[in-house]
Amino acid sequence: MASATLFSLSRYRHTGSWLDRALYLFSVYVIPFVIAIGTIATLFLLPRQYESTGSITLPMHVFDERGTGLGPADALKKLQNAPSTTRFSTQLSESPIWFSFTAPATGKAHPTLVEFPSRHALTLSCWKASTMQPLGHADRQGTSGEMRAIKAGFSVFLGYLTENVPLVCRGTFSGPAQVTALGWDSVHLRNSALDFQESSGLIGGGLLTLAVFVFVTAMINREWTYVIFAVWLVGNLRLCANAMGWDTQWLDREIPPDWMPLLRQVTFAGYYLLTGALFSQLFRRELRVVGYLWLLRAGQYVGLLLLALAMVLPYGYFIPALWGLGGFGMAVLIFLLARLVWMARSRTVLWYVASLGIVLFATFSEVLGAAFGLKLLFGGVNTVMAALSSSMMAAFAIAEQMRAEREHRRQAQTELRNTYEVTPIGLFTLDSEGHFVRANPALRAMLDLHKAEYKVRHWNDYFEAGAWGSLQALASKGSDGELEMGGATARGTGERRYLLKAIESNGWIEGSLQDVTERSKAIERLRFLAEHDPLTGSLNRRGVEKAIAAESEETLPWALAYIDLDRFKLVNDLFGHRSGDEVLKQVASRTRAHFKRDYPVGRIGGDEFVCVMSDTSIDDAIAQCHELISILSDAPYQVGNRAFQVKASIGLVECSRGVRVQDALSHADRACREAKKVAHTHLVTYRKGAAAFEERAEELKLVETLGRNCLPPGLFLVMQPIMSLSAPTESLNFEVLLRMRAPDGTTLPAGKVIVAAEESGNIAAIDRWVMTTLLAWIEKNQESLPNTQFICVNLSGGSLNDEQFMEDIFALFAQHPSIVHYLCLEITESVALHDLENTQRFISRVHDMGGKIALDDFGAGYTSFKYLKALSADALKIDGEFVRTMCAHPADIAIVEAIVALARNLGMRSVAEWVEDADTLRALQEIGVDYVQGYLIAKPQESAAILAASSAASFVKDPEVVNIIECLSEPDQALTYGYEWRAKMGTH
Repeated sequence: MASATLFSLSRYRHTGSWLDRALYLFSVYVIPFVIAIGTIATLFLLPRQYESTGSITLPMHVFDERGTGLGPADALKKLQNAPSTTRFSTQLSESPIWFSFTAPATGKAHPTLVEFPSRHALTLSCWKASTMQPLGHADRQGTSGEMRAIKAGFSVFLGYLTENVPLVCRGTFSGPAQVTALGWDSVHLRNSALDFQESSGLIGGGLLTLAVFVFVTAMINREWTYVIFAVWLVGNLRLCANAMGWDTQWLDREIPPDWMPLLRQVTFAGYYLLTGALFSQLFRRELRVVGYLWLLRAGQYVGLLLLALAMVLPYGYFIPALWGLGGFGMAVLIFLLARLVWMARSRTVLWYVASLGIVLFATFSEVLGAAFGLKLLFGGVNTVMAALSSSMMAAFAIAEQMRAEREHRRQAQTELRNTYEVTPIGLFTLDSEGHFVRANPALRAMLDLHKAEYKVRHWNDYFEAGAWGSLQALASKGSDGELEMGGATARGTGERRYLLKAIESNGWIEGSLQDVTERSKAIERLRFLAEHDPLTGSLNRRGVEKAIAAESEETLPWALAYIDLDRFKLVNDLFGHRSGDEVLKQVASRTRAHFKRDYPVGRIGGDEFVCVMSDTSIDDAIAQCHELISILSDAPYQVGNRAFQVKASIGLVECSRGVRVQDALSHADRACREAKKVAHTHLVTYRKGAAAFEERAEELKLVETLGRNCLPPGLFLVMQPIMSLSAPTESLNFEVLLRMRAPDGTTLPAGKVIVAAEESGNIAAIDRWVMTTLLAWIEKNQESLPNTQFICVNLSGGSLNDEQFMEDIFALFAQHPSIVHYLCLEITESVALHDLENTQRFISRVHDMGGKIALDDFGAGYTSFKYLKALSADALKIDGEFVRTMCAHPADIAIVEAIVALARNLGMRSVAEWVEDADTLRALQEIGVDYVQGYLIAKPQESAAILAASSAASFVKDPEVVNIIECLSEPDQALTYGYEWRAKMGTH
């Protein structure tokens, strides 16, 4: 309270006079305190306005008429033998009840009246026992004679009695009625009736006022839980009215008696459901913690059953169902409330527990009193105070929850405001015209925006033209889209790039802004490097292939020039790669400058360039290429204080629409190789119909031959050794390669055979032949291969995706279970990623049968590292393009080193292909490659040579390589050798 007082004073410190502050404190603290103290003193010290004392409980003789109807005289005779009692319970019986009693004399001061206070009484008739004079009849429709309707039941007026008068009465009751007779004088009964009316008015007015207040508050704040609470308060009011006996009226209007049974039943069932709904809504978060939600659901289903029974059962049968089902619901609530108090222990829970506790206590008292006549065990519960107290405590619970939620919202707003202020991303709100409403410090710093400029600065002031329209279009899409836009040139931010997200909210636009200039530059750089050579800025192989593919779709004439520098390797060898790189830059620059037209120029190898001469006739292309040769060959290349003379050779191919990219490049490469042999021109041109194209025709003929669904004659296998760098003289591993003899006796390259077979669709048959032949050979010569750990064999992509082929292969493996462990099946990266799930199943099945898997040509694709973790291969075969040129290009060394480290970390072996010189072998050993394969070790061998050898090192003839192998075989020498090699290469 002290903190609240200080806060209140601070509010008025600068906004009002001392009189305002004094009146505020007087109204907020003094007056409420005085009212509270006065109310408590009045309740405890002052007498009630209408004292309802003075009644006499009259002993009665009672019996339940079950059978034929009796007259008053017959009933009186039967009552003389009935036992005497002051309270008789009908036990839900609706048979007529006869009872007799003696009304006391009150003298001549006040008339005597007898009250029958039962809200369950339906009819009542009384007679004087001595004369059988009828005194009148009463029911819920009206009264006659001396009978009156009073409070919840009826009364009979006896006048001024000077002596006691015996009476006999007959009544009918519905429900769990308690029959009693109270003797009064007229004054005290009138006070009791007034007290009854005052109590009903107090509870009715109080609860209705509270319910209306809560309902209005709920509707204004859109808090639907409090709507339930408001309706629950009305239910509480109706239950209290039922207990007191004045539920036959509503808002001072009498409810027809015929409606009452159904109305009471629906009220009981509805109150049950409302209590469960309010409970589950108020404690929805806490109930997830305490558990037993299934028990709460069971209680709610019981409530629905109770509502259904209320619609169909008569009142006498519904009440026992209410006691049973309602008792189950009360038990569920008591159990869950106990767990809530034990586990949650919040003030909301405690208030609500107190409220429901009072309701349950009062209800339980009524049930026990009605069912067993045990109401006196509780000393008589004041129904008005119970209803008001439970409602007020429930209101306290609601108020406490509202306070907690308001505090939670306040904390959330504070956290949101703090987050808004410290978020490093720019946050903003714009009005419908595009002016700033608010911006966080990050955005203000980003745009150099000041708070004073909010109303005068427009979005377009800080961004490129059309920025406001783009922002509106983005905001209309919702929260899914994003947009990148540039800054404003006028403000000096034209080179900046911003990433924007925005949504529409209440007529405003709210969003976030990030400065992504550096990221955009990096992305542009990556996009450039994806298709360009980082050294020369020309297209790389991928860019060249893309340009050729695009040109092959055009109908205009075009040509492809393949440029190679003669003896360029000497520049690198004699003066280093830095000088060589500078020469390459100048070659690319001269080439691009010569072709003034927009020809794509690219570098696809160490010193190999390609130019796509679009919309150019072959004769024009020949003239331009002669000029280019002069430009590249005549003028020296100045690098520092040195000048280099480099000659260029060009292979030129006339291309037509629909040519394949690889065909065009291979033809141009072949023409360039011929040009390097022709010293006087350095230019070789293939026009349409040239011999190269004839050779292509021969390849197509081979495709046709292989497409006859039968194995072509002349197939045979050769084997290329794979040497271990850790134990070169102790293992004999090799790769099986396919060859084919042509009818003229020449051996066709395997590449041509494979390509033709794939194009013909007969590759699966050839792969099946290779696998069958190899397994038969291994089984036959297994004893001659003691040092062989694995034998590599390639599988083509077409076969891997042929389900019948795969079933045949695994059936073949099942026939040779003892030798499958020798097999290491090679699949290329592009084939493996074509259908990743199929490849994973294939690898798993091969492993289950004891075989191994190697990924061939690894690094040639673009997605290897992304999917490698999904392929449980045993070995990686590094693409030979990296290995062949690694000593000439540091980038290739870095790539190979990364692949080797990746393989080692993934538990795979690494194999380097195309090892053709000793320097490359030394570099691979230093990097840590496990196995090497290439012409430096051995060319492909006949099977007899393999069987005659003891290791892969047996095939090495070069003395330098032999010396390297000897060093590798001895660890100490290998270590010394590694130091010497690093010193030679100038690395650390």
